[in-house]
Amino acid sequence: MAKDKKGKSDSKKQKLAEKKQKQEKKAQKKEKTKNAKLEGSDAEDVDLDAVLAEYKKQQELFLKVTETVLDAAPKPRSSATFIASPSNSNQLLLFGGETWNGAIANFFNDLNIYYTDRDEWHCVTSPNAPLPRSGHAWCRGGNQKDSVFLFGGEFSSPKQGTFYHYNDFWRLEPSTREWTRIEVKGKTPPSRSGHRMTYYKNYIILFGGFQDTSNQTKYLNDLWLFDTQNYFWYSPTLPSAQLKPDARSSFTFLPHEQGAVLFGGYSRVKATVTANKSAKGASQGQKNILKPLVHQDCFYLRITQPPPDSPSNTPPNVRWEKRKKPANTPNPPRAGATMAYHKGRGLLFGGVHDVEQSEEGIDSEFFNQLYTWNIEKNRIFSMLLRKPRIQKKAAGSEQRVSRRGRAQANEEELLKQLAALQAGASLEAADEMDIDVKNEDDEPAKPVREMPVSMEYPSARFNALLAVQEDVLYIYGGTFEAKDREYTFDDLHAIDLVKMDGCKEIFKREDETWVGSDDEDDEEMEDDEEDEDEDEEEEEEDFDGGSEILNSPSKRNKKQADEVSSIDTASVAGSSSIDDDVSEADTAATSVDDGLPHPRPFESRREFFVRTSAEWQEVLMTSLRWKGIQPETLTIKEIKSKAFELSEEKWWDCREEITALEDEQEAAGIGEVVSLTDRGDSGTGGTGRRR
Repeated sequence: MAKDKKGKSDSKKQKLAEKKQKQEKKAQKKEKTKNAKLEGSDAEDVDLDAVLAEYKKQQELFLKVTETVLDAAPKPRSSATFIASPSNSNQLLLFGGETWNGAIANFFNDLNIYYTDRDEWHCVTSPNAPLPRSGHAWCRGGNQKDSVFLFGGEFSSPKQGTFYHYNDFWRLEPSTREWTRIEVKGKTPPSRSGHRMTYYKNYIILFGGFQDTSNQTKYLNDLWLFDTQNYFWYSPTLPSAQLKPDARSSFTFLPHEQGAVLFGGYSRVKATVTANKSAKGASQGQKNILKPLVHQDCFYLRITQPPPDSPSNTPPNVRWEKRKKPANTPNPPRAGATMAYHKGRGLLFGGVHDVEQSEEGIDSEFFNQLYTWNIEKNRIFSMLLRKPRIQKKAAGSEQRVSRRGRAQANEEELLKQLAALQAGASLEAADEMDIDVKNEDDEPAKPVREMPVSMEYPSARFNALLAVQEDVLYIYGGTFEAKDREYTFDDLHAIDLVKMDGCKEIFKREDETWVGSDDEDDEEMEDDEEDEDEDEEEEEEDFDGGSEILNSPSKRNKKQADEVSSIDTASVAGSSSIDDDVSEADTAATSVDDGLPHPRPFESRREFFVRTSAEWQEVLMTSLRWKGIQPETLTIKEIKSKAFELSEEKWWDCREEITALEDEQEAAGIGEVVSLTDRGDSGTGGTGRRR
């Protein structure tokens, strides 16, 4: 017994010695990290003006605009801008952005172009490109449809101790890759980042954003319009009694036929909280803090252009109008949910909701759902991926093929006769001549690699970049947080918005840039767990059954929390519930029949127009007469083209309701709805009808 007790005592001493040694190593590591942070702090040392001047000097060494093919996709980045090229339907444009690897921030000013038809990335260098930045905004040029306009953004020192905000304004010609800085006289918008821009006719509209200093973040709610014809900025002075959006950043700002529409956003608002919760009564005290807030309100921006005979510098008439909150908004509210414009609706993806917030850290929930916001009906619909439908070949397809074959044979015969005449031979000898006929169906296309298709959306994230080109939604990058680590997604996905038959993965790479402190934290957690196990063993030996579970809450550094954390909306939910009910009732009323032709389930845009072409042409001609335009002044081709545009607009406007009907009918075993009238059936045969 004495020997056993002595052995246990020696073992306990050895474990205590090992534990003490580990604690000393941990203390040394913490001290080393602390000293590195102090030595690496650049809050006062870095002259950002000098750094940017050096960037500009290096950039001017480029003699001309150069476009090179990349071996792989560009470096991963966040807070960049991503847009479908307005001048080429096979190109997507990506500019700027930043990366944060846990120690150093890097900023970009490269213009990258993705060719959707070739599956190629190109990088453009220019002697006159904007300086490196992130958090900037850009949009198409409205009436100048082939241009892209960019404003603002931010740049920081490597350790993000100091920030610099831009107030420069640029124009990009995507067809030539040329950048032009726009200098105008008079007032211009102050520097900012996190703002949004959209377009209306000949105006570029800018709203909101923030200015970040080392001491505080100031959110903005000023409105600016840039006239792309007369080249001047205008900031309207609005009546103090008029409702207008609060200061915010990271909101949705979409074009509208009467101006623009704004929804959501993020800011930090002043709030008073208890200073000492452990105390009782009046001794608890109060303190003021800046509390995160996810906005859920919606506004129209109505713009009335000046009369045609007014002077060139006459500004438009501008008015904000408060709108009801959209029905069926995603629950819970989320920050960092980005939205892209497509055919009169907004496509919303991702976001983050902070479920618990404390001084120790934030536990967050990330999302990867896709929604569509029908702007006119002010209702949000969930978009689901569906397995491809098996299409049955129509009976007339063989006839169409045979007709095409006959046309091709006739073309070959004509070409042989032409070749015989050019060669000076008789027409009888034409049958014996060999010619090369270019067949579009047989023309070999450049092989594009097979891309994996999933029936799930990309991983949950916030601040993803969205762009829509040719009815295809592209989702690039985004951010995810775990503990102290910030993951920047390095991937690109594509979703066909017509078929919704899967999510195509164009490329995906793992984030290997992080050099932060999460490894050290993991080691410390492992050490703590080992210490806990040792303590439990010792306690078991001493017959003490008590144990302690250690929790490690997820943490987020201050800058990340400022940008993406959201308010606990429990207190707001009660006050907004009445508005939600009214909103749903209001939007339900907008879904009544408008007297226009309605698409049917499983009906494509082309089929819908073929069935209702005469009706849409009549609608168009009535509309033209109301505007004082005589339909006779248009050609038949122009009338049909404009009528098709009207039918396409209606097809997309009803897309969500029709999709829901298709799902219901497929669940009931109905794969297609065909009218007997359209089929030409007389409907008189009793047996045929029962079949």
